Amino acid sequence: QVQLVESGGGLVQAGGSLRVSCTASGRTFSSDFMGWFRQAPGKQREFVAAITWSSGNTYYADSVKDRFTISRDNAKNTVYLQMNGLKPEDTAVYSCARHLNGYLYYRSSYGYWGQGTQVTVSS
Repeated sequence: QVQLVESGGGLVQAGGSLRVSCTASGRTFSSDFMGWFRQAPGKQREFVAAITWSSGNTYYADSVKDRFTISRDNAKNTVYLQMNGLKPEDTAVYSCARHLNGYLYYRSSYGYWGQGTQVTVSS
């Protein structure tokens, strides 16, 4: 069984920074990708960033590029999302997920979601 546990969310003022973490355990998969998604109230869950466990290749949504950084620590089975220059529109529940197959930016390509962690950015 796969478990994904996020931590590190919270409340921050606009322009501030937060780092959220996702620790994975359980079975392995053929896909090498881990992703971060977010869902704001009344909106659909959207892709934020993804990374490969093996090489550390990274992929970002245009809305967070140059502000957010995804990284991983293979020894700890943990993926991080460092968020700088936060804006009120970044307020959402952030969830990590294990990619299964398909297009990297589609939420339907992922399975085994974490419970999510709330990030709130005040103006």
